[in-house]
Amino acid sequence: MAVFVLDKCKKPLMPCSEKRARLLLARGRARVHRMVPFTIRLVDRLREDSVLQPLRLKIDPGGKTTGLALVREVESVTENGDSNRTAYVVALMELQHRGYQIRRKLYQRRGHRNRRRRHLWYRPSRFRNRTRSPGWLPPSVRHRVDSVATWIYRLKKWTPLSGISLELPRFDMRRLTEEEVDSTDRQRDLSRFEARAYLLKKYGKRCAYCGAQDVPLTIDHIYPRSRGGSNRLSNLTVACIPCNQRKGSRSVSEFLAHDLRQVASIEQSRQKSLKEAAAVNTSRSELLRCIEATGLDIETGSGVETQWNRSRLAVPKAHCLDAACVGKVDGLVSWKKMPVLVITATGRGRYGRTMLDSNGFPKAYLIKTKGVFGFQTGDLVRATVTRGKNQGIYIGSVAISAIGYFKLNTLSGKKLMVSHRYCKLIQRSDGYRYHFSRVQYDPSPDPGTFPDLGPKAVTA
Repeated sequence: MAVFVLDKCKKPLMPCSEKRARLLLARGRARVHRMVPFTIRLVDRLREDSVLQPLRLKIDPGGKTTGLALVREVESVTENGDSNRTAYVVALMELQHRGYQIRRKLYQRRGHRNRRRRHLWYRPSRFRNRTRSPGWLPPSVRHRVDSVATWIYRLKKWTPLSGISLELPRFDMRRLTEEEVDSTDRQRDLSRFEARAYLLKKYGKRCAYCGAQDVPLTIDHIYPRSRGGSNRLSNLTVACIPCNQRKGSRSVSEFLAHDLRQVASIEQSRQKSLKEAAAVNTSRSELLRCIEATGLDIETGSGVETQWNRSRLAVPKAHCLDAACVGKVDGLVSWKKMPVLVITATGRGRYGRTMLDSNGFPKAYLIKTKGVFGFQTGDLVRATVTRGKNQGIYIGSVAISAIGYFKLNTLSGKKLMVSHRYCKLIQRSDGYRYHFSRVQYDPSPDPGTFPDLGPKAVTA
């Protein structure tokens, strides 16, 4: 991952390599401005004296995780006169949302409120005298939009962004449930391809009945249409051609009567809902409006185009790499072996001091003070452990306790307990926790899932 660079007036410059950042720091030409993501500030240069190249931020929104990729695009003209756009990856990031935690806390708050009011039967209902402002979103969905917008403005402050590429996935769940699909309607055609990609990912590109792999797969109804089944995604699966033909108009319980374990597995996967798809559908317009407010050049793409680019360029499946394939891209360079910065939204604490069990009874109490020995939960520290089995130097975020022994989550993903005497503050808590990971990629290309959309130039 590249190092972000600021000038002496804290204006963004072009990112540099880790080696160059170490040389600048060693020669006294730069100061550490921020630890994660690592940012330095030059003391002898202004933005007007530097040459900047355009950078583009690519975003792949998701229900639980949003992929972010910072790329430098280079335009070239081929011999045929066509424009060729190659993207050089500068940084890969994955933003993990906490919408489900917010939803659970809201349900818990509603339970406490109902418990306080259980003896107030005379209280009149007030659910009809409240209005919602235009553009209102549920708090869990609003958090997804706000967290993405926050990191857009942060990266705009640290890097010379010139444009944003946003994937606008369209999960048309109403049309997916219609009885007939008109192949002449382009929107319905796109919905069918989105459904096929979802089913292939859900069942691991294997036949749901016999487990066959690397064979042609077809979409099959778990409960046939002739026996009351629907076209909902929960009633669809993928099956090889022999199993599809042998099953015919029988239900899955009849077809797999000899293998009840496989029937239970299919039924369990069938119960999965489309909450994440619904959250993405709900927030896509508001997210686009927030990006338009930045004043940057905006490029939008579909999920089908992203999948086509990823399959054509032989890029593995990952949220950050999906983001790098958003929009028009003819070549993707410098993405292999690049560390991925995983950003987990944790919030800035809570007002409640009582921790409850699953039945709503108190099980523990948090300390009343927000800070202990000069540290707060979420602070990034450098722990120099001089004794014990965990002897060494670690960097990570801490969870404080009153006794002075903190839980340390290192940037490499390791967890341990350290004393406050070993810790040194290097960055205050900003509502996010960070760690680095790597993408496990397979050099073999992804098998063709989508129809051929035309010849494309591929950069090795």
